[in-house]
Amino acid sequence: MSSTSGSSKFHYFSCNGKVLPIENAVVPIDNLAYSYGFGVYETVRVTNKKPLFLSEHAERLMQSAKIIGLSHSFTKEFVENAVLSLIDKIDEPATNCKLLLIGGDSPELYINCYNPHFSDRKLYASGVSCITRKFERAYPQAKSLNMQQSYIAFKDAKKAGAYEVLLVNSKNEITEGTRSNIFGLKDNTLYSPPSSEVLLGVTRKHVIEIGKGIGLSYKEQPFSFDVISGFENVFITSTSFKIMPVRSIDSYTYEHPVSETLKNISKKYDEYIKA
Repeated sequence: MSSTSGSSKFHYFSCNGKVLPIENAVVPIDNLAYSYGFGVYETVRVTNKKPLFLSEHAERLMQSAKIIGLSHSFTKEFVENAVLSLIDKIDEPATNCKLLLIGGDSPELYINCYNPHFSDRKLYASGVSCITRKFERAYPQAKSLNMQQSYIAFKDAKKAGAYEVLLVNSKNEITEGTRSNIFGLKDNTLYSPPSSEVLLGVTRKHVIEIGKGIGLSYKEQPFSFDVISGFENVFITSTSFKIMPVRSIDSYTYEHPVSETLKNISKKYDEYIKA
């Protein structure tokens, strides 16, 4: 079973730390762990052949595996070196590296490169529309391959012309997006849903640090629909699109989706990753 696309312009991948020709990127059809999605993953953004926040992504890969009970012999340092070795063979200066740690009797670490998707720059000025769907991930703090519900929800977003789907738990509270974390801004305070209920995003972590650095208070609280309608701004974050303003959630629209405070956070984050 091939794990690559024939149209890929990337000629190498990594398997258990060895950089190999992309033609060798196959997974046995009887690999039950792969078939059943017993694994965890990370996406590392690479700019000018430099992986952003590699140590933090490798650490979270280890933590995700621990949460779902995936035993393996790989170390954080091994993962980091495997990524660096693959990047060294890739000609493209900007790419995304996807790390797959697959469980089973013989756990394997696959790393593949693909073209990054860049969102339309206009969206950062206008904000994006989001819809909500009822769904709770079994292991919120693990970035696992159990993505069926998120995949279906994201297809709903595309049909509705929305940018992202925000997940709603059994208490009717928004927790996170299918591929993002969510924040609110109000009265010089940065808000997020409780850490225990969301994936602890790498971008999320740095946004919180930047917010505190520019004088914002930080508070965690449940995001009920009454709460989100009271925010001055709402935005979502991820490795791929960084910081994206939200224009609407379902039928609720924010009058001014991009405030000066949000512009400042975005500017500081861009400066931080460039440095």
